[in-house]
Amino acid sequence: MSDEIPFHIQELIIKRLPIVSLLQFRSVSKTWKFLIDSSNFIASHSVTESQHLLIRNEDKESDTVGKYFSFPDDDTFPHQRFVHTLPHAIKLLKNANIVGSSFGLFCFHGYNLGMEMVVLWNPSIRKSITVPMPNKFNLDPETKLCFGVSPVTTDPKIVEITQFHKTSYHCEANVYTVSSGNWRNLSNNLPSKPFRIFWPQVVVDRFIYWCAFDPMNVDSELPNHNFIMSFDITNESFGVVELPDSLRRHSPKQLCISKVRESLVLLEYDSYQKRACSVWMIENAVEKSFTKRFTVEAPHYWSMSITTLGFRKNGKPIVEVENAHMCYEQGALMVYEPNIECFKYLGMYGKPGTFFVHSYIETLVLIGQSDRNIEVEDDV
Repeated sequence: MSDEIPFHIQELIIKRLPIVSLLQFRSVSKTWKFLIDSSNFIASHSVTESQHLLIRNEDKESDTVGKYFSFPDDDTFPHQRFVHTLPHAIKLLKNANIVGSSFGLFCFHGYNLGMEMVVLWNPSIRKSITVPMPNKFNLDPETKLCFGVSPVTTDPKIVEITQFHKTSYHCEANVYTVSSGNWRNLSNNLPSKPFRIFWPQVVVDRFIYWCAFDPMNVDSELPNHNFIMSFDITNESFGVVELPDSLRRHSPKQLCISKVRESLVLLEYDSYQKRACSVWMIENAVEKSFTKRFTVEAPHYWSMSITTLGFRKNGKPIVEVENAHMCYEQGALMVYEPNIECFKYLGMYGKPGTFFVHSYIETLVLIGQSDRNIEVEDDV
């Protein structure tokens, strides 16, 4: 690019380039590398209109971590797909699970050589970093991890929440940021209301959301006081989104959180058998008003359960159907067409309960990091 072109014009041109080109252009000059690696450029370059779907498919005879497929979420779906080779750090994890995804990054948690580890992975640029958990962190059923990337600073954050209910309720939280390389205690803005969160989590804009319920509520009219718990990634504060009465009285196992593009979605299952799933969407981000959009229901001649795993950007849910074709302990992925109320097979089968579906956009987050372990400074 000619030196006669003003730099701010060069920047506008570079922002329009795909990620593959940007990875090459970082080697052209120190000025371009500094620009492309800057948090402002990374935040502004995210390709929000180009959504992808990451799908894990675990064979029912396999004991491995499964295969990870990336699909462009466009008119070619599901005919074009790319098989990802996981970073070595993720392959080494025992009991690995995905904590969540945000701004093109995925957060895996597991154990390696008896040590707790978190691996952050950006599949678009094939970068990962490993964050060892401090030894004093002992994850039990009352301790949860969550993950999100600040849309302002593009700084990834890992949050550890521990809730104590046995004698008197209190909550502790610690946060790790990649930029600082250490853990610190969150002493302010902790929720005073008793709650218990359950998975999955979703990230919408600057907030992490979970379904939650009040384990201390003994009101006979509200035996299960359900609500949505939120965590603001930017100012690191907790909040509560109340649900309509028809949803807050369910068993917590009948509710699950999800999202369509950047809109929060709540899934309401009819019962433990999961024969039907109603899709509620928050229409107003400020007022948090819920509207039921449609219900995914198994035909009466199917003897199977339905689990909604995610959504395409057009709003169509991707569901796991258990015991498809009456095969014992077999699950299948399908896309549900709400307008015509029918299912379309995706040709992917595996162990029931082992599929997952995450939507993500292409970003440059972690571009300045090499594949390495981060030595944690314990400051909590």
